[in-house]
Amino acid sequence: MNFEEYRKQDAVALAELIKKKEVTPSELLEIAIKRTEEVNPKINAVVTKLYEEGKQQLKNIDTNAPFAGVPFLLKDVDVQLKGTRFTEGSRILKDYISTETSEVVLRIQKAGAVIFGKSNTSEFGLTPFVEGKLLGVCRNPWNTNHTTGGSSGGAGASVAAGIVPMAWASDGGGSIRIPASCNGLFGIKPSRGRITNGPIWGEMWSGAISSGIVSRSVRDAAAYIDAVQGELKGDPYTIAPPEKPYSEEIKQAPRKLKIGYSYQMPKGLNAPIDEENIKAIEKTVALLRSAGHTVDEVELPFTNKVNSELLYTLVLGEASATFELIGEQRGRKPQRDELEPNT
Repeated sequence: MNFEEYRKQDAVALAELIKKKEVTPSELLEIAIKRTEEVNPKINAVVTKLYEEGKQQLKNIDTNAPFAGVPFLLKDVDVQLKGTRFTEGSRILKDYISTETSEVVLRIQKAGAVIFGKSNTSEFGLTPFVEGKLLGVCRNPWNTNHTTGGSSGGAGASVAAGIVPMAWASDGGGSIRIPASCNGLFGIKPSRGRITNGPIWGEMWSGAISSGIVSRSVRDAAAYIDAVQGELKGDPYTIAPPEKPYSEEIKQAPRKLKIGYSYQMPKGLNAPIDEENIKAIEKTVALLRSAGHTVDEVELPFTNKVNSELLYTLVLGEASATFELIGEQRGRKPQRDELEPNT
């Protein structure tokens, strides 16, 4: 398989080719590594290279697993892999090595995905762009003068650039959805409790953060959630399992929906609306109506006060507690000049 053939496939298709013995896991990993070396100097999507660790995983691949042999990247925030650097994009953690592995990572490995690196992110996932001093600016492969979005910007850029067909991402206030939009990908934020954050974290941002992927296809996201979902003992909350696997659910014709849309910004937020955004909304509305859905313009049911007084209070309180914990662990409080200006 060459690169052009590789980048046309989603993760499910690549795993199928491995099951049919039309390609080997080692071939796919070599393509992913070669592509990383070619494009990463321009976009800075992969910030920790785990090539040897990836090659070691090849020795234990179950070719019947749903993502058997598919190259995969973790995000350098929220999720950990024992024995590897974990920075959360911050200089105050630049030398930290994880001492345990997140449960979702174990499930990813069990599903056959081959982890060979970590992707760029904003400091502690706090901003919707990736331009930190420790890990550097992540650039959009479609246009390197444009943003990748954040905080899963490295994940979005790596998939859009053809390094991997899907990559791990997490989302509290848009960190999956924004990079998916900026990089022309599919991204969905799973419901709280669908995928465990344990055993390292119970909840993050009071439950606002959940993990998923950015991907080339909807079916990859469905198959991924099928493979890794489920609670872990000690989780602060759970959610009922789906009635059927998501991989089956997406094959069903959708019922007619009633959908509301708005061109407005939240009241109290005085910001211009770009003409291209308006055109994109109009195109989406037309597409939904052509599919038989009822689509109506509505007033936004919230104001910017939700952001300024609720979301920001929540996020800043959680961030402050995180810095305090890191200070206790390293025996020295984080200093202002060690953190990003936004942080």
